[in-house]
Amino acid sequence: MSKSISIHIPALEAMKKYPTKLSYIGDLSLLDRPKVSIVGTRRPSNYTRQFTYTLAKSLASRGVCVVSGGAMGVDAISHGGAGAENTIAVVANGVDIRYPAVNKSLLESIENSGLVISQFDDGFKATGWSFVVRNELVVALGDLLIVTEADLDSGSMRSVEYAIKMGKEIFVLPQRLDESRATNKLLQDGKAKAIYNIEDFASAFGQIANSDIIKDEFFYFCQTSPTLDESIKRFGDRIYEAELEGIITIHNGIVRLS
Repeated sequence: MSKSISIHIPALEAMKKYPTKLSYIGDLSLLDRPKVSIVGTRRPSNYTRQFTYTLAKSLASRGVCVVSGGAMGVDAISHGGAGAENTIAVVANGVDIRYPAVNKSLLESIENSGLVISQFDDGFKATGWSFVVRNELVVALGDLLIVTEADLDSGSMRSVEYAIKMGKEIFVLPQRLDESRATNKLLQDGKAKAIYNIEDFASAFGQIANSDIIKDEFFYFCQTSPTLDESIKRFGDRIYEAELEGIITIHNGIVRLS
């Protein structure tokens, strides 16, 4: 059964209008983690499938939560690569409806281990305009936007428009000429940066998480590279204990995961 989100989500202040209602099923603590939005075509090439999956998996291994729209193609691959426990699915219908049907098992796993969010009431069926509304929320939740493959005049390009208005960085996978024309045009126009090495890109969010380290609020907070003062104010002596254990480093007043 869905619930209403009563907490304020600062990231959504970037939207044209803060949502009047948000319903969810799952784990709201994912909202506190570093988040990256990944979108793209429903009919990706084999190349895009491979590297979208690898990208999402690499980000999730560093504690990043992957946000996407729960649709076929790039969305489903992004959720799957990240793993249900590391992903947020923003849907264009009520959260009680698992749509599209082909993604039913994926959405069920995200409900159980991740987070499914919607701006629509239970029972609401997706329409053309609700996908546009969904896209804005997907973009707003992420710290940046990645478009792995897209056609001109596609829904993904509407997401790009939202990202530009919100002042978010946009990244794309490099593609061959005449393939993914929209992302190639973004590069040509200087509106996006290319991801040439997935590990180098993902490493900006920290090193691969040691499985022995407890992935709690402290872990995800340190991934944001906070100042030492902010960290001490929030976690006190745990900061120095973590430094002694080699979990974090403190350099020039900034805290980072080791």
